[in-house]
Parts: sequence; structure tokens; C-alpha cells
Amino acid sequence: MLDYQAGNSSAFEQLYIKHKGALYRYFVRQLSDKQLAEDLYQDTWGKVIKAAASYQATAKFTTWLYKIAHNLVIDHVRAVRPLDLTQAPTSDELADHMDSIADSEANSPEQQVTASAQQQDMQACIAKLPATQKEAFLLNVELGLTAASISEIAGVTLEATKSRIRYAYQSIKNCISLRWQETG
Repeated sequence: MLDYQAGNSSAFEQLYIKHKGALYRYFVRQLSDKQLAEDLYQDTWGKVIKAAASYQATAKFTTWLYKIAHNLVIDHVRAVRPLDLTQAPTSDELADHMDSIADSEANSPEQQVTASAQQQDMQACIAKLPATQKEAFLLNVELGLTAASISEIAGVTLEATKSRIRYAYQSIKNCISLRWQETG
């Protein structure tokens, strides 16, 4: 970002290429609305461009980028309408992450059916999480962000973030366990 701030436009391209997929998925998973996700995604990059001159490297670029994204989601929820952020994402919205697992492990039709059922169970359990836990979980699992980075993005304490992640994992584990007991 510092290179872009100094006038190197190819540095912006590199940042965009590096973060575009994960940032878009963040919005889709938070909002379960691809059109709205696209709009906020574009708004985020617009804000990055506008804020380039005042950018200060006090945190990792990723943390700064997702703080902008987080604030756009919060602003949208407050200003436009109360969204149900726990609405289940469609099957293709979590597919990038989970399909790679399913493809590598599922060769036979039976394995494919099992992997598909497990993926649907995981999606359903993630969708049931409260919005704050869902966001912390997805930032941790999807992007590999640390609790410290997530707490900075969400504007909450480190302990609150650790609790959100821990409760999300517990809730998903319990949910999946219950779903498998019901089907098994």
C-alpha cells in the first residue's frame, strides 16, 4: 500500500489481485446477497483509493482493508434495512473453500454424496451463528486472520474476539454433531 501511496499504480493492481477473491467472499458470506456483496466490494476498493494519501502503516494492510469492509457492512445494516445476517448462504457461496476439500477426497459417488452432505451441514451450521460469531469465524477460517487482527477489524477487545471464535467453533461442532445424530 505504501508503494501505491507513493504513486506506483501497479502496486494497487497487486493489492487488488491478492485480495479480490477473499474480500468478495467475505461480503457474500456476511450478507448472502451477491449483488449487495458486489456493490460493497466495489465501495471498499473505492475507499481504499480515496484513503491512499492518508494511509498509515499502523497495522497490516489486510487488517485495514477488512476494517473498511466491516464498517461498510455495519453502515449498510444500519442505514438501509435490518438484514438477517444469519441467513443461510447458497451452496455455491461457500463452495470455493469447501469444494476443494470435497474434490480431493471424493472420488466415488458414495464419497461425493457424503462430502456434499457434510458441506451442506457445515453451511447450515455456519448460517445459524450469530452475526458477530459468524464474522469472526469466517475471518479466522477463510482468511486465516489472527484474533488480534479480527478484534481490530471488528472494533472489540481481543478477549471478546477470542470468545466469539471459541463459541463459533463450539456451536458449529454441536450443530454438526446434532445433525449427524438425526441422520445416523
